[in-house]
Amino acid sequence: MGFQISAWTAVSVGLTLYGSAFLGEIWRGCLEAVPKGQWEAARALGLHEWKTLYLIILPQALRLAIPPTIGFLVQLIKNTSLASIVGFTELTRTGQLINNATYQPLLIFITISLIYFAMCWPLSLASKRLERRLASKM
Repeated sequence: MGFQISAWTAVSVGLTLYGSAFLGEIWRGCLEAVPKGQWEAARALGLHEWKTLYLIILPQALRLAIPPTIGFLVQLIKNTSLASIVGFTELTRTGQLINNATYQPLLIFITISLIYFAMCWPLSLASKRLERRLASKM
C-alpha cells in the first residue's frame, strides 16, 4: 500500500513552503536593515526587548518590508501557473484546455491575463496606499 497525495495537496504544500521561506527571508532582512543604533538607543532608554521590537524596530521594518512583500506575493500568484506540471488544473492550464477545444487563443489568453491582472492590481494598490500612509506617520 503506497502513500498517495492529491495534486491539490502537493501544490498547496509546495507553494506554502516556497512562500514561507521567501517571506521569512524578506522579513528577516528588513529587521536586520534597521540600524543597530535604534536597538542601542532603546536599550539606553531602558525599554525591554519586546517593547523595543514592538514600538521601535517593527514599524521601521514594516516600511522596508512592504515593497518586497507585495512584489513577492504578486510573483507567487503568477507562479501558480507552474502547478500544471504536477497535474493541477489552474488558470493557465484551464486556458490551454479551453484553447484546445475552441481554437481561440487570443480571446482566451487575454481573458486569463485580465484575471491575473485583477488579482495582482489590488495588491499593488493596497501596497501603494499603505506605503503612503506609513510615510506620512514617519
